[in-house]
Amino acid sequence: MTERIIDKTAAALAEDIREGRLTSVEVTRAFLDRIAAVDGEIKAFTTVDAEGALAQAAEVDAKLKAGEELSPLAGVPIAVKDLFVTKGLRTTASSKMLEEWIPPYDGTIVERVRAAGLPILGKTNLDEFAMGSSTEYSAFGATKNPWDTDRIPGGSGGGSSAAVAAKMAPLALGTDTGGSIRQPGAVTGTFGGKPTYGSNSRYGVIAFSSSLDTPGPVTRTVLDGALLNEVISGHDPKDSTSIPQDVRPVADAAREGSGGDLSGVTLGVVKEFAEGSAQGAEPGVIEAYQAGVEQLVKLGATVKEISAPHFAYALPTYYLIAPSEASSNLARYDSVRYGLRVGDDGDNSLEQVMSKTREAGFGPEVKRRIILGTYALSAGYIDQFYGQAQKVRTLIKRDFEAAFAEVDALVSPTTPFIAFPFGSRTADPYQMYLSDLYTIPSNLYGGPAVSVPAGLSEGMPVGLQVMGPVMRDEVCYRVAAALESTQSPILAETAPEAEEA
Repeated sequence: MTERIIDKTAAALAEDIREGRLTSVEVTRAFLDRIAAVDGEIKAFTTVDAEGALAQAAEVDAKLKAGEELSPLAGVPIAVKDLFVTKGLRTTASSKMLEEWIPPYDGTIVERVRAAGLPILGKTNLDEFAMGSSTEYSAFGATKNPWDTDRIPGGSGGGSSAAVAAKMAPLALGTDTGGSIRQPGAVTGTFGGKPTYGSNSRYGVIAFSSSLDTPGPVTRTVLDGALLNEVISGHDPKDSTSIPQDVRPVADAAREGSGGDLSGVTLGVVKEFAEGSAQGAEPGVIEAYQAGVEQLVKLGATVKEISAPHFAYALPTYYLIAPSEASSNLARYDSVRYGLRVGDDGDNSLEQVMSKTREAGFGPEVKRRIILGTYALSAGYIDQFYGQAQKVRTLIKRDFEAAFAEVDALVSPTTPFIAFPFGSRTADPYQMYLSDLYTIPSNLYGGPAVSVPAGLSEGMPVGLQVMGPVMRDEVCYRVAAALESTQSPILAETAPEAEEA
């Protein structure tokens, strides 16, 4: 059978478009048809912009016909997490608070995507304001995992990972605050990359936790992720946390790694993660991860045990810092400037309108984190909680720096569990928070980390995480691509099928 358009990688599609074997309009229409056929079941998208995507694709085709030189991914369509501000296209953060908001501008990364000629298929679902690990906390309903529609697709960026896994998009954008790109990647069999904090602009990304939020790629292959990361990365003067350095050559690193040679690379296995795994991680996840490490050793890598004693405190540290920053960031949704407004009937004071609006506009997980953060920042407690958490964050950074003095990268499982059934953890927030046990340390440190498929457990995908030093993203891509070269393609073949494109 002839390979369908939707089965191809983004890199292959880009080459077909450049060489004239396909047009961007043909490719974009194939994915829009796939969305129409499949997303009624998966519910990955909050908004689909078929007219806009086809118009952008036609522009790319016209430029190629005119002989213009375009970006390496020109013409390949992309899905965008509904946390990125898009001019003229509804941006909701999957919250009732912003349900009908149409932004008047594009964020920096969206500008770069448009300039690179990537038609935007639409916006993808997420846990409200990116607060969650399952995409069950969306105001517009949960997204389903294409491998098993009774299970979660991860979170907060489950919409982006499900869209890529179900072949509704070859590329997607996500954000990673405590693992929201990598954890969905692990449970849907996709690649998820969290770049070095500050290497990708946060301007025009609706804020959750400003010192942690990191935009990044969601793709089916490591090379596709590297190519997309090069499109969106780079210094942005509009973002005060943006690092004024050149984009790292991650695509070249991915190509090098795909050759399957890791000679001279030393990988660290965190002792404290291994000890914790014996107590909490599922045996099937550990088996798949260990098999992945064995493959990396066969490719020439050396493995060394590393102690990072403060990683054990990463989870409570994160759940003081992130909610504290969230309570501050979400104070702007006050019923006055934009967004939802409830109770403005002349009978309520401004304070009452604000209270009614925030009660109606925010969901339960957002309210929980606002309350946690407000308490941690309150008079008499800020030093005891938030201040102490920042001190532990410094200790975690020192653990990373000490580790990278001995090894090139660290490896671990991406998440302790395979995708779990809907509703199985919502009653116990702590069990939900454990989903980010392995991913949170890299956010606190600020270095790059990626998740790459490493095998299956109970028929569901398992991810292996690679963590690197700050501004050494290429190391993560090289190791991930090497592991990918040893794996059978782990794609969501169990997703509901559309007609051939």
